[in-house]
Amino acid sequence: MSDEQKKAIKAEAEVLESAAPSIPVESVKAPKEDEEEKFSLETESDELPEEIKQKLEKNKAARAKKKLVKKRKKKGVKSVRTGRAYINATYNNTMISLTDASGDVISWASAGMAGFKGAKKATPYAAQIITKIAAQKAKEEYGLQEVNVFVSGVGTGREAAIRALNANGLEVMAIKDVTSVPHNGCRPKKPRRV
Repeated sequence: MSDEQKKAIKAEAEVLESAAPSIPVESVKAPKEDEEEKFSLETESDELPEEIKQKLEKNKAARAKKKLVKKRKKKGVKSVRTGRAYINATYNNTMISLTDASGDVISWASAGMAGFKGAKKATPYAAQIITKIAAQKAKEEYGLQEVNVFVSGVGTGREAAIRALNANGLEVMAIKDVTSVPHNGCRPKKPRRV
């Protein structure tokens, strides 16, 4: 894209903004240059925060370096319309796995993978971000549309993860709480002394 085209688009955005302040400037977008149809973390409607994008790209590059040694043949890409979402929300972390109907994992994400550290891994915001990452990958690579949600754990990210599934274009068919409950089987830990 040449500099003149960029200037013309900027000028058009300024004219639209001055004429009707209710029209957001973001709605005027420049045409994108040759894009490959690969898994990318960017969508036109909402984007991940910049620092999280950078951490994910860094992790991806590190994994690609390790995978150079071993290469397997790719099987044919299967299409999965209906699947399951397993959300594990503990006090210290939040993890999500999207599977097909038989339970084979098609995409997953954890708060640590997205670059969150320490107490921030268990926050609702971290749950929202990792759900967006996992849902985008499952939708783009496998065409996932509907999920049955199985929630485990008592962490703060459980509701945020379910809402984020729905917000990212996956239709939530059912929600089931599968948190394990002890029936007085094991001896409990001794009380914590502070």
